[in-house]
Amino acid sequence: MTVANTGALKDIRVIEMGQLIAGPFCGQLLGDMGAEVIKVEPPAVDGKGGGDPMRNWGRGEDKLWWEVVSRNKKAVSANLRVPEGQELVRKLAATADILIENFKPGTMEKWGLGPDILHEINPRLIIVRVSGYGQTGPYSSRAGFGGIGEAMGGWRYIVGDPDRAPSRMGISIGDTMAASYGCMGALAALHSRETTGKGQVVDSALYEAVLQVMESVVPEYDYSGYIRERSGSVLPGIAPSNVYKCADGEYLIGANQDAVFARLCQAMDRPELSADPRYINHVARGTNQTELDELIEEWTKTLKVDELETLMIAHSIPAGKMYRAPEMMDDPHFAAREAIIELETPRWGTLKMQNAFPKLSGTPSTVRTPAPDQIGQHNAEIYGELLDISEHALAQLSEQGVI
Repeated sequence: MTVANTGALKDIRVIEMGQLIAGPFCGQLLGDMGAEVIKVEPPAVDGKGGGDPMRNWGRGEDKLWWEVVSRNKKAVSANLRVPEGQELVRKLAATADILIENFKPGTMEKWGLGPDILHEINPRLIIVRVSGYGQTGPYSSRAGFGGIGEAMGGWRYIVGDPDRAPSRMGISIGDTMAASYGCMGALAALHSRETTGKGQVVDSALYEAVLQVMESVVPEYDYSGYIRERSGSVLPGIAPSNVYKCADGEYLIGANQDAVFARLCQAMDRPELSADPRYINHVARGTNQTELDELIEEWTKTLKVDELETLMIAHSIPAGKMYRAPEMMDDPHFAAREAIIELETPRWGTLKMQNAFPKLSGTPSTVRTPAPDQIGQHNAEIYGELLDISEHALAQLSEQGVI
């Protein structure tokens, strides 16, 4: 079934040159919002290699991440290490609104594809550059991955239990955050272009993307010397707010406000606790956080997760189950909001995956096409129709290993 493009960016063309996570995720966001995304990948050499490594990334026996991060995209191939491949990108950039790259700073300049050259070709072009440390500064030439940005930005240090080494989030959060800020910058640059007529460079560093969500860790240290530490599942000084064991699983309860805590006490059939001096207000509960959590867990262990959830809903207490993919796929709220969709893919058949987000009422984002199955799958369409390169010339470029 064909899905109509109703996205806000359906008149925008994006050239995606990045590989792995950050650049491609930025392209995914723009593509979901309706943009035409042309992904540039290295061609295979002698039938081997080539393509974005994301084609073979994911967990489990079958690698499926590509199907999510490359949906709504068209794939072309170009060897960027040779002049002919670089010229193809310059021609594509001349037709585009946005170009995304996440190579090591200096790489695009080495290929003759730096902002000065691209803006000479297309002054309206917006260039999103995602890198570990940014395009300037003493660390800019260093190699950087998402985990390094998470560490430098302060995230890794505070994640995990205090008696163990810092933990990984479980997903590549540094990469996707830098990509999201890159997307945000591109949208701001599109708006600016409406009045100036000029494109610009969006410089999104992994560590700075992480730094943006680090709340008040910097001013806390600057003003009082306070350094946040790992605290496991609790929110230090904010109680009760924790994951509690039940008879058949675990359940998250956030009842730290006075009125909400009073309702939790009612649910526990212990209304007197809300007037207990140890728990009577926010400060008291924070001071006695450990013993309060132990008291609550003694109660939750007597209940099954579903029984506890029924009580939390009845007493209007913010709480929730620990969801995995099976719970997401079976949940009626996910279904009602179409948070998960089914997409027909060439290789895997019908796959369920997350829908486009955020939801716009007037120009809704959509997942319209599956990820390109083949490297250079749209060479004829893009190079032949868009750039008007003849079939004979394309055949020669293929023989030469350019595409």
